[in-house]
Amino acid sequence: MQHRSPEAASASASPTAAASAAMAPGVGGVEPAVTLDQVPRWSDPDQRISPLSPTAAGSETPPSSFLSFSDPLTGDDAAAGAGGRGASRFPVDHEINSKIYLWRGHPWSLEVDAVVNSTNENLDEAHSSPGLHAAAGPGLAEECATLGGCRTGMAKMTNAYDLPARKVIHTVGPKYAVKYHTAAENALSHCYRSCLELLIENGLESIATGCIYTEAKNYPREPAAHVAIRTVRRFLEKQKDKITAIVFCTISSSDTEIYKRLLPLYFPRDKQEEEIAALKLPADVGDENGETVIDERKIRIKPLPAGAANSKTPIPTLADIPLPDSRLTRRRNSFKLDSYLDPTFMSIIKDPDLRRKEQWEKSAQANKGLNLANMLGFGDLGSPPLSAAEEYSLHSRYLAKANSMNLSDVAEMKIIYRGGVDSEGRPVMVVVGAHFLLRCLDLERFVLYVVKEFEPLIQKPYTIVYFHSAASLQPQPDLGFMKRLQQILGRKHQKNLHTIYILHPTLGLRTAVMAMQLFVDREVWKKVVYVDRLVQLFRYVPREQLTIPDFVFQHDLEVNGGKGIIVDPRTKHVYQRPSG
Repeated sequence: MQHRSPEAASASASPTAAASAAMAPGVGGVEPAVTLDQVPRWSDPDQRISPLSPTAAGSETPPSSFLSFSDPLTGDDAAAGAGGRGASRFPVDHEINSKIYLWRGHPWSLEVDAVVNSTNENLDEAHSSPGLHAAAGPGLAEECATLGGCRTGMAKMTNAYDLPARKVIHTVGPKYAVKYHTAAENALSHCYRSCLELLIENGLESIATGCIYTEAKNYPREPAAHVAIRTVRRFLEKQKDKITAIVFCTISSSDTEIYKRLLPLYFPRDKQEEEIAALKLPADVGDENGETVIDERKIRIKPLPAGAANSKTPIPTLADIPLPDSRLTRRRNSFKLDSYLDPTFMSIIKDPDLRRKEQWEKSAQANKGLNLANMLGFGDLGSPPLSAAEEYSLHSRYLAKANSMNLSDVAEMKIIYRGGVDSEGRPVMVVVGAHFLLRCLDLERFVLYVVKEFEPLIQKPYTIVYFHSAASLQPQPDLGFMKRLQQILGRKHQKNLHTIYILHPTLGLRTAVMAMQLFVDREVWKKVVYVDRLVQLFRYVPREQLTIPDFVFQHDLEVNGGKGIIVDPRTKHVYQRPSG
C-alpha cells in the first residue's frame, strides 16, 4: 500500500466528501489514489437512506434502504415460492458486512492489493476496462501478451505497474444469450470466484472489482449484479478470515442504484433487513458457491426397495465393508454398495422427471375443464400454472431479451404507449385496440415490447386506459395469448395494477372480460371499469394526461350522438355540453 497524503487523511473524516473529492480527476486527467478508509463501507450508518419523510410517515412500509426500488419478488405468494418466512438464506453477519465496500468510481484508482480487469480471451487492451491500461502504463499490456490468453470464467494475475494497487487480476466475462441463460450465469459466477481464489492464493487480502460484463456482451445489468453479490457473499462465508476488503465499484448511476438496492438482500445489516430480504430474494440464489443448480443435471439415486429399507439387519459402516484386494475396489458390485447407503439420504429430493410428469398431469386435468373455453373460441387456456419462481425467471428472460433488441417498429404502431398520471397520481399506460393489426404484427416481438414498456410501471401502483373505439373491426388476440402475457408480466403486475378503464366497450368485449375472470385471473380482471363516454373517463384520468387518437373522438361523437360533449376540431379540446 502507498503512504496516504495529508489531503487524503483530512478527507477521510467525511466519507461522502472524500468520495466526491477522490473521484474528481487530478492534474493531467489522472485520478488521485484513494485509500480504503476514504471508501464508504457497506456497514457504515451513513450508507442507509434516512427514515421516511414526514409526507410518508403514515405509510405502513418500514424504512429501509431498498424498499423504494423494484423487488425481485413481492407478496405472500412470492415469499412462498422463494422460501417464505423460514430461516434466512443470508442471515446478518456483521463481520462479513464489515468487509464490503461500495464505491462510485474506477477500481484502478484505489489503493488495494488487487483490482479486477474485465477483458476478453486475448487480454487485449482495447477490450479491457476503460482507462485501466492508460493508468497502468505500457508494461501491463506487454505482460498480458505473455500470458497466452485466458478462458471465459477464469482469471490470471499480473503486476499493476503504475496503478496504486499491487496486482491486476484479469478475467473474461461470458457473452449473454437468453437461450444459454444458466450457462452465462454460472460462467459469470466463476469469474468472481476465480478472482477471489487467485487473491487468496497469492497472499493478498483486499480487492476492488467493477461490473464484470460489458454492453457488447449483452449481459443484463440487474441479473449480473445478483450473481456478483451472491457469489461474493457465499465466498466470504467460507473465506472471511483471509479477506479484509472487497470493493464493488460502479461507474454509472444505474449500476450504483442496482447495487444499493440488491446489497441488503445478500448482506442485511440488521434483523429488519434480513426479514424483508427473505421476502424479496429470488427463489433461485444458487448453491453454496452461488452457482445455479439444474435439477435435471443432478445425479439421481433411487431409493432402496421397501424390504431393504425396513430390514432390521444392522447397517455396517463403510469401514466394515471387506475389501480383500485393492485391485477389486473399482470392480466392486455397485448394487451391494447401494445396500449400505442411508435411504433417507437418497430420498431428499423428488426426481425432477417425476415432478415434470406430475406437472403435465395437472395440465392435462386443467385442459379437460377448459374445453369449454376452446369451444367458445377463447383459445387454449390449458397451460399449467407457474410458481412465483418460474414467473420471475420467465419475466427476467423476456426482459433481458427485450433490452437487447431494437423494437422501434413495434413502438411506431402505437398499440401501447405511456400516458401521464391519473387523478390520484398513478402512472398511466394507454392501449389502443384499433391499432392492434394482428395480421401485420409479430406477436413475439410485441410481447417483448410490452414487457420492456411495462417494466418501469409495474414496480408501483399504476393504471391502464384501453381505447376499444372501433377495435371490433380488427381481429384481437385470444384469451390463451392474454394468459401467457399475464404470466410473463408476473405477480408484480397483478399486484400493482390498480384499475383498467375500458372506453367504448362492446357486448363482445364484456363477454371476453367475463371469460378472463373465469379462465385467466379473476384478481386482475375484476379491476375493469367500463366507461361509455370520454367525459366519464376524464373524471378518472385528466384530459391533459392522455394522448388520444383522432378517431377516438370521432367514435365518441358517433356512438353518443354528440350528447354530453363538444370537441374542438382544431385543438381536440373537450368541452362538456351544458345540461338543459
